[in-house]
Amino acid sequence: MEKKKILMITSEAVPYAKTGGLADVVSALALELARKGHDVRLLLPRYYRIDRSKLECHPQPLSVWMNGKEEWTGVYETVLEDGGASCPVYFLDHEFYFGRDGIYGHRMDEGFSDNAARYALLCRGTFQLCRMLHWIPDVFHCHDWAAAPVCYLLQKEEKYREFGRSISVLTIHNLGYQGKFGLDEARYIQQEMDSYHLSTLEFEGDLNYLKAGIMSAHKLTTVSPTYAQEIQGEEQGFRLNGLLHYRREDLTGILNGIDYNIWNPAKDKYLGDNTFTPDNIRPKAKLKGHVQKTMGLPVDSKVPLVGIITRLVDQKGIQEMFSPGKGAMFNICRDMDVQFAILGSGDAWCEEEISRLSEKLPNLGVYIGYNNELAHNIEAGCDFFLMPSRYEPCGLNQIYSLAYGTLPIVRATGGLADTVENYDQKKGEGTGFTFYDLYPEVLYNVMKWVVETWYERRPHIRKMRKRAMERHFSWPMAAEEYEMVYEEGVKKIY
Repeated sequence: MEKKKILMITSEAVPYAKTGGLADVVSALALELARKGHDVRLLLPRYYRIDRSKLECHPQPLSVWMNGKEEWTGVYETVLEDGGASCPVYFLDHEFYFGRDGIYGHRMDEGFSDNAARYALLCRGTFQLCRMLHWIPDVFHCHDWAAAPVCYLLQKEEKYREFGRSISVLTIHNLGYQGKFGLDEARYIQQEMDSYHLSTLEFEGDLNYLKAGIMSAHKLTTVSPTYAQEIQGEEQGFRLNGLLHYRREDLTGILNGIDYNIWNPAKDKYLGDNTFTPDNIRPKAKLKGHVQKTMGLPVDSKVPLVGIITRLVDQKGIQEMFSPGKGAMFNICRDMDVQFAILGSGDAWCEEEISRLSEKLPNLGVYIGYNNELAHNIEAGCDFFLMPSRYEPCGLNQIYSLAYGTLPIVRATGGLADTVENYDQKKGEGTGFTFYDLYPEVLYNVMKWVVETWYERRPHIRKMRKRAMERHFSWPMAAEEYEMVYEEGVKKIY
């Protein structure tokens, strides 16, 4: 395949800014494509917490025309490197729009009131940056709603200028987040509004950034084959299912990989001397004791330990697990000989509820916030990992769990269905436990099934662990599929 110039536009990328799996995926994919010989570069905002002293400042500011006036942004640069691969990373610096704590808002459930303008600046600045660099991408690869207007701008304005042979690819990491704003804020994206342009930007009376991207992108991808099908239906289509079904020929589901240089029990730097392999998992018992002690749980190797690392938002099944008086967690901890280690943050009511439950339940350990070292130890030291997601485009934690022999317990949706093989209790085969309906009583019964399997069928657990650790979800395979999407997109303009 002919090597391409690819610009990834994103609101997050590790190690610079992260709220979820989007940040991991963007950086890993960029590096894998660079490894394959493509000229890959990243662009994201320079948020307050990204230290300018560690970046190289371009001497000239960037002029971005938006909302009838000139906005001036600084441009910073660094290099993302891993495993012999590298790619430049550019940051748009604008103190008013990006010089604040938080990425989308001060809390996950409270977005900044000017997000339409903030990410319009990123998208309009994309083309100005390319002009400044004298570098015209073959592919603008846009990630989620915050970058989706790039696809619209390319089609409506920029293809008539230097970018006539560039294509756009929009990857939908989570359809539930669409970038909805008041229609009057379309002025940040479109300089001269008319009914033709408005029909692309508007959806059900709102400005909708993701919808504009879906209509405008040359090719669409999402992060698992099952999710690509689910979002074309009413249940998980978030009212865009009709449009996605209309564009189904241009929609491809590509399963995320994981970075085995980082998430690998054989060489994980956070495990100290307790690294392990499928043929020698004895150190996992020491890690279990470490997690139990860290989370304030009784240290007991005989009791099954279940990990949860999550954003505490409705998508993740938190109502069914933790809703006061109705959620399954209290009854599970009260009735079953099992322990939980929870690491997460999100909706205030849920943070408060699980903290309150942890004070009542000696078998429930909670850490509010995020701690990367603890996350690695929970993945490595737990026996099971629970993901009762309402929907899950791909999910990464269940793949991490498989790599560490920590058997996932998942709702069979999206990427969870594509990656976890359900336990067959007759043959002792499978790589985890799956279920379909999401109700508190279902979660209770699934956990009862898991706990009984732990105590009564330990040979099956050992067999499943080895099978899980031998599964492989790598980025090279995913990158090849993205290359095919790029090729198909290029054919659309020639």
